[in-house]
Amino acid sequence: MRMRDTFLKPMHPEGRRFVAIFAAITLVLFLIWEPLGWLGVGATVWCYYFFRDPPRATPQREGLVVSPADGIVSLIEEAVPPAELGMENVPLTRVSVFMSVFNCHMNRMPVGGTVTAIAYRPGKFFNASLDKASADNERNSLAIEMADGRRIAVVQIAGLVARRILCFAERGQPLAIGERFGLIRFGSRLDVYLPPGTAPLVAIGQTMVAGESVIADLASDEARRIARMD
Repeated sequence: MRMRDTFLKPMHPEGRRFVAIFAAITLVLFLIWEPLGWLGVGATVWCYYFFRDPPRATPQREGLVVSPADGIVSLIEEAVPPAELGMENVPLTRVSVFMSVFNCHMNRMPVGGTVTAIAYRPGKFFNASLDKASADNERNSLAIEMADGRRIAVVQIAGLVARRILCFAERGQPLAIGERFGLIRFGSRLDVYLPPGTAPLVAIGQTMVAGESVIADLASDEARRIARMD
């Protein structure tokens, strides 16, 4: 990898107009007062990095479930999937990944499969790290059926400053594990509902990389992992 590639990451097209707006404001700030202009430069760079879309090395072994988002595992608990997806009304293990405004916000498929349902529901904008965000916040939910017939759900949840959930997937569309399916602006959370009997292989506080970090293995009977925080 070249040194330049360490700092310059590809940007998703969704971010171009926002970077252009930040850059235009920065020019005005320079005209008003130079120190304000440099603050604008910092904000423009942040905006560019918010919409970064770097390539990821997604593991390909059958049965793996990868994180759909960059961020921190904020919650692991039993919960019923969103009713609008039409899945069974039984509690499943839910793994929540919280994205701060400094994380890459590109969302990736946790498993390979066919999108059988997509359901958007408007709501509130509580801090996405809170438990009640799953039930009360604006969200977009996807049900994904794998080749063996098992289904999981992945839910995009708007956060305190997020005001737009984007979903690129369509109902009936087959998608590969790690494939991009959405984006949320600015700061948010993703929930993954694992199939019955699946133990998560992550712990609260663990750092996730979208499309790379394994959160569960459907082919394993390993017990839920316990981590030590140093």
